[in-house]
Amino acid sequence: MEPKRLIEKARNLANKKTLSDECTVGAVGCVIVSGSGAEYGGVCIDAACGIGFCAEHAAIAAMITAGESRIRQIVAVNHYGTVLSPCGRCRELMFQINLTNLQTEVILGEHATISLGELLPKRWQEAWTA
Repeated sequence: MEPKRLIEKARNLANKKTLSDECTVGAVGCVIVSGSGAEYGGVCIDAACGIGFCAEHAAIAAMITAGESRIRQIVAVNHYGTVLSPCGRCRELMFQINLTNLQTEVILGEHATISLGELLPKRWQEAWTA
């Protein structure tokens, strides 16, 4: 899929709202293109006590609920319109749900992408050698 279109879809999801004094949602929006070509979206939940989750997690949950685990492309955008790289927790989740996701195209801008494998070169379960 065209990165520009996916970035715009993620921007449309990113609409920060306050649900309560302790919780905001939508500061980040995420769109995933799955192995089948279906698109899944999600937004972050930020709770004062730290139990929220990233927009990437929400989109991944929607994709898994639909019976898929392979991610072809992913993009996250904050409510200011800035494209974001997935955090380490999101990168590791993407890998663990399907090991072939190391080939996932992570969109970093309209003309900038990188593979998940490049962002996650040493995974926690790999043995380190001296």
